[in-house]
Amino acid sequence: MNLYGTLGYYNQWYNPMHNYWNNNDWGNNYYHYYNRNWDWYNDSNLYGRNVLKDYGPNPLVININEATKQNTNFRTALWTGNHLQVTLMSIPVGEDIGLEIHPDLDQFIRIEQGQGVVRMGKSKNNLDFQARVHDDFAFVIPAGTWHNLINTDKLPLKLYSIYAPPQHPHGTVHKTKADAMAAE
Repeated sequence: MNLYGTLGYYNQWYNPMHNYWNNNDWGNNYYHYYNRNWDWYNDSNLYGRNVLKDYGPNPLVININEATKQNTNFRTALWTGNHLQVTLMSIPVGEDIGLEIHPDLDQFIRIEQGQGVVRMGKSKNNLDFQARVHDDFAFVIPAGTWHNLINTDKLPLKLYSIYAPPQHPHGTVHKTKADAMAAE
């Protein structure tokens, strides 16, 4: 005797949200649903790699850890809206972001791979705050604070940064630090 019958009773317990979504022609086969709609929430291909582009201002669901580690550009804007921006960065071995200040915006940075040293201060010549950072560390840079992040690892330093408000134009991609400096 089949306890679940032919209507897929088991499937509602395997995937409870299935009953609340639009069931048009999805049937009761979870595997079929998942593969048919692979690209629904982002531009992942069958190998699970994300298409790294600026999705703003549209809604976005993405594995930020994977996307950050996948990025090989110095800077890639992942999402740009009216009030904030998410960028991915890859800092080569022995290099840094570059000493900079953002007078009118706050910045959040999270390290996904590698290690480095972050330095901050109220003046360019007095960076009196210093901390070592590595995988899973995050730090916040208040508006008007001079800052730099130096890669001290043997691998590229992979991070994502959130600016509020946005710092770079929609769709920004800088392959290298030199490209970034030339664009500013």
